[in-house]
Amino acid sequence: MLEAAKCWARLLKCDVVALYLAARSPLTPWIARVAAACVAAYALSPIDLIPDFVPVLGYLDDLLIVPLGIWLVIRMIPAELMTRFRAEAAEITARPRSMAGLAFIMAVWLAVLALAGWWVLRRE
Repeated sequence: MLEAAKCWARLLKCDVVALYLAARSPLTPWIARVAAACVAAYALSPIDLIPDFVPVLGYLDDLLIVPLGIWLVIRMIPAELMTRFRAEAAEITARPRSMAGLAFIMAVWLAVLALAGWWVLRRE
């Protein structure tokens, strides 16, 4: 059962990336582009409609709203286009991640935090 949930989560992740690609494609009907952009932005956003710390309801959007939105938008996009977007998304999500990029971003954040700390201490 846990393996099935992991597989479902991977498929959802791939579909979110596919919707992002669909939103950027001029081949996608305009209403589907708008809906795909909204669903992808919401799914990728760290801000939820209902915060996760709210008991039970906090995870409702992750378990119902996002998959329902993905399902609705997929039905708005022609099947042959969606197949192409899913293939592109699978390729994107299968690529290795850059550890150098991660190190760079972490270094930038640490530098910003150090600079902010220095600025705060200097003002006292």
